[in-house]
Amino acid sequence: MAEKRKLFEDVGGAQATRPVAQPGAIDRGRGGARGPIRVWLMILFALVFVMIAVGGATRLTDSGLSITEWRPFTGAMPPLNEADWEEEFAKYQAIDEFQIQNDWMQLSDFKKIYWWEWGHRQLGRVIGLVWALGFLWFLLRRQIPTGWSGRLVFVGALGGAQGAIGWWMVASGVTTGEATTDVASYRLATHLGLAFVILGFITWYVLLLGRPERDLMQARRAKERKHYGLATGMLHLAFIQILLGALVAGIDAGRYFVDWPLMQGQFFPPDAFSITPGWRNFFENPGLVQFMHRMTGYLLAIFGVVVWLRGRRSAHPQTRFAFNAVFAALALQVVLGITTVLYAAPVHIALAHQALAVVLWVLILRARFLSAYPVAATIRGK
Repeated sequence: MAEKRKLFEDVGGAQATRPVAQPGAIDRGRGGARGPIRVWLMILFALVFVMIAVGGATRLTDSGLSITEWRPFTGAMPPLNEADWEEEFAKYQAIDEFQIQNDWMQLSDFKKIYWWEWGHRQLGRVIGLVWALGFLWFLLRRQIPTGWSGRLVFVGALGGAQGAIGWWMVASGVTTGEATTDVASYRLATHLGLAFVILGFITWYVLLLGRPERDLMQARRAKERKHYGLATGMLHLAFIQILLGALVAGIDAGRYFVDWPLMQGQFFPPDAFSITPGWRNFFENPGLVQFMHRMTGYLLAIFGVVVWLRGRRSAHPQTRFAFNAVFAALALQVVLGITTVLYAAPVHIALAHQALAVVLWVLILRARFLSAYPVAATIRGK
């Protein structure tokens, strides 16, 4: 007859064989070198930021059309002797910009604008190389976290598209017999807009990689939807303002009306629809383009105040601080924008205005991110 077993006698043994939960399983399951990849993306961010600054200087110094051909590989080599320089200068002399605007130039003058454009293109090549080497390194070592390969390839694809769009932009100004002395402003806006899109994705990925996956999953439950929606709206409006700023730069509209708050003594600029057909005025009329940039700036400033007041109500200290930083950068950008107008867009002030736009863009993204993934405060609020 089998011996009767006590009710709880095997409990200890059952516990001994039960699997024990391991902390950090979510992050280990996704694997990858999150920290090194984050550093690599930050390097790419810095390079793109410098690229935007050099591109702005290239535009403001009227250097963008000095190289009249697109040679993605052989173009990396600059002229090495006097004969090469003469050949490059002859190509530039054949286009409308030289014949109409810069026929006074000597070879020494041409070299100055040539180096700006050459440096801009070299930076693009460096960015492509840094992306390719970094991606291959992490890929071959199998260190890319689960779900991140597509994101990293997407960043590289955007960079490749940016190179093609850059030439599409330059090609609009490399003309003969068409009386064209600048690139098409809408193509310039497309080029700059895509640069900000690239910066936006890199920033978002850097923020995601800066916190463990388990932390993000938990933080997502506390998402502040109203703050997130307002930050998203401000991001879109800021992007429109950036595109309008590119239109202003593309036709030097910032140097036509140098009074504020009026434009040549009146609210609406004179001759705002002097170009035919009428739709071209929205891209090529300096008065109308600058007016649109000013009005959108006012709208962004007003909306920014609303977003800031709402953001101050966040339950999370880091989110509140992020919205405070956005408002501070926005206020400074308004002042700098007015200064740019009053001083007729000198190179150093215009570049500062453009650089601060990048800072504002990143700060809005950070406030949006913290609204989506709040950082919980401790009991002491730290």
